[in-house]
Amino acid sequence: MRVLVTLACSQCKRRNYNTTKNKRTTPEKLSFRKHCRFCNAHTEHKETK
Repeated sequence: MRVLVTLACSQCKRRNYNTTKNKRTTPEKLSFRKHCRFCNAHTEHKETK
C-alpha cells in the first residue's frame, strides 16, 4: 500500500523530489531537509499533492 508522493521546497515552492510512503504507518505528511538546486541550499521539503 505504498503511494508515490512529491516533495516541494518550502522556500521557492518548486517540486524537486519524488518518493514513496506507506499511508497505513505514516498518515501524516512527510517532511525532510534536502538540497534544493534552485535555492542552492538545504531547505525543508514537505509533501504535496
